[in-house]
Amino acid sequence: MSLPFQSAAILGAGLMGRLLAVTLARAGCNVDLFDAASPTADGAAARVAAAMLAPLAESAVAPASVVRMGHYALTRWPELLAPLAQPVFFQREGTLVLWHRQDAAEAARLARVLARTTQQVPELAPMQTLDGSGIAALEPSLGQRFAQGLLLPGEGQLDNRALLSALLATLENSPNVQLHWQSPRAPSDFSPGAPGQPDRVIDCRGLGAKPQWNALRGVRGEVIRVHAPEVALQRPTRLVHPRYPLYIAPKPGGVFVIGATEIESDDMSPASVRSTLELLSAAYAVHSGFAEARILEIATQCRPTLPDNLPAIRQPHPRVLQINGLYRHGFMIAPAVLDAAMELLVHGRSQLAQSLGLEISDT
Repeated sequence: MSLPFQSAAILGAGLMGRLLAVTLARAGCNVDLFDAASPTADGAAARVAAAMLAPLAESAVAPASVVRMGHYALTRWPELLAPLAQPVFFQREGTLVLWHRQDAAEAARLARVLARTTQQVPELAPMQTLDGSGIAALEPSLGQRFAQGLLLPGEGQLDNRALLSALLATLENSPNVQLHWQSPRAPSDFSPGAPGQPDRVIDCRGLGAKPQWNALRGVRGEVIRVHAPEVALQRPTRLVHPRYPLYIAPKPGGVFVIGATEIESDDMSPASVRSTLELLSAAYAVHSGFAEARILEIATQCRPTLPDNLPAIRQPHPRVLQINGLYRHGFMIAPAVLDAAMELLVHGRSQLAQSLGLEISDT
């Protein structure tokens, strides 16, 4: 890829900032990456996430454009992971959807939504209906605990923290990348194109960009990480829940990520007792082995969200690009947003964004 510029300042070293920095550096660009926090991404929404790649499952709360971006990412992620400096756990064993008898009506409604999605986005693999023996064949540890379920084939997940670490290691090994930690910056701190200044400024700060993008709001999520060596689940499992979609995502080393509440608030205080009880009780209802799990972390984070809950790229000034609004779908749609942004930077337009329904504007 031939870039029409030689240098870029990227603001924000969360998921999107790191992906862009690695991609631009590999293309020969001199990159300065600025972040208000530390290399551990402790201020990034990406650190508190399950990193599930589940476009059909997410269609319960997301429109077709997000589903298409998620489907695009399923084959793009292995290409992005392969050249990184460290290995990253990635799998595509599908998503298992389960429900208790009292939630059968809600499960039937969800199944209708998923069926409509596969009509709108026919490239998705259709869901498969499971009985108790079918569930046990996929997840023997669940036995006959559930009488019915759905398998969403081909969906996947990755290890979010391993990915952030691998991106960091790759950047640290890149001779044309300068990393600036505890260094908050805004687009107004630069005059892109002027002597001694970067050719481009790319703002990926999430909620940190709210002063420049007033429509942004925070949507709070609460996630629990546990170590449960007695639990054996091979794939992300979603439990139909009357208040919010609950998931259990198995990670390497017997670690499970359990989430996620969704609260319209930018409150970053610790998780509530109610949310914690609901999440842990639901996990125990799926597998009794969670009773002996050890709680590693109860974390909260606010996802950067625009009014329509959709991602957007905009160019408010010449040579300045802003990327934001990835909401709860960050890992699922990041490759599509990355590739669309790169097309825009190289060609001044993005055919990919147009085909997937990703908004690009000049305001």
